[in-house]
Amino acid sequence: VAAGMAVAAEGPSAEDFVYGEEDFVPQAAGWGGEPSRFDRALLSGWDDRMERGLFRYRLGPLPTRVLPGSLGLVVQLNAERGTQRRPPQPMLSLRQPFDPTAFNFTRLRPGELLLRLRGPAGADVLLAAINASPLERGHVLLMPEPGRRLPQALTAPVLRAGLEAVLLSAHPGFRVGFNGLGAGASVNHLHLHGLYLDRPLPVETAPARPLCPPRRLGLLLHHVPAPAFLFYAAGPDELEGVARDVCRAAERLTDTGLAYNVLATRGDPPEGPGAGAGRGLRVLLWARRPSFGAKATAAFTVALCELAGHLPLPAAPVFRDITEEEALRAIRQHLLPEPELLRLGGDLAQLLAA
Repeated sequence: VAAGMAVAAEGPSAEDFVYGEEDFVPQAAGWGGEPSRFDRALLSGWDDRMERGLFRYRLGPLPTRVLPGSLGLVVQLNAERGTQRRPPQPMLSLRQPFDPTAFNFTRLRPGELLLRLRGPAGADVLLAAINASPLERGHVLLMPEPGRRLPQALTAPVLRAGLEAVLLSAHPGFRVGFNGLGAGASVNHLHLHGLYLDRPLPVETAPARPLCPPRRLGLLLHHVPAPAFLFYAAGPDELEGVARDVCRAAERLTDTGLAYNVLATRGDPPEGPGAGAGRGLRVLLWARRPSFGAKATAAFTVALCELAGHLPLPAAPVFRDITEEEALRAIRQHLLPEPELLRLGGDLAQLLAA
């Protein structure tokens, strides 16, 4: 079995993708612009695996609409994911150890692996593999070597490599995120999600309240589906510091009994649109009360996509009838009251200023 796992992890279908800072796209090409070398490699491999039948279902165009309201929430109907995805693993604690007897990514078939991303020193090498139950075209898992058997707790080198993947894409809607234990993670084996979505999201532009100058930490409190702590990298030389700060903050949340989600997306400086100097990388950290086990009455799971304003929905009636008010009520029931969030922000600011 161990030998088979090694073959799966190092399978011939994972092509080396070696990159340097010259491959980063400082400003995305715009909606419908030319893809980057990374985009072409990732999407061509993804399409090939779809044609070869390696996914749980064939993904066609998804019904999509923007909900009326101030936030422009994007809802998509993806009924097959709702019925055909692998059932999530039972999560019991925020520090649940890796379980080799449960499904994990050492069991991926070689054909499911796409790329081995090898970048500048300091970031982990990441394997890009298809998500067999995709949300959108190009939905991938990004993970360190599966044989390391790391549980689903974010590390700075893995996050830095994920941030670099965002900069490798010329698509303004390529985003990388993380669902923690008790926050929507379905597999307790360290991985990020990479996802293309051809829509802007409110978290890219909302102005932040500064918490820890100079711009190391801010709070998105208004004009977003869910309040979030904001970290910002103006360029590639700031990725290592941002990844380190996000993971220090996430570890503090775990220490205090809170779960978390993370999303990295291109976006405006913390001050919001018109602040000058172009767009950089926004990294959002959501603190939330842990949720263990599926809620049978929930219309949708609340994880990183939903917190950012992208709602994949499993049922046509919900897709047809849901309102912005109903969506926000479902999302925000998982979050902290504003006074508690502000106290937590002060604690994180002290932590990062030390």
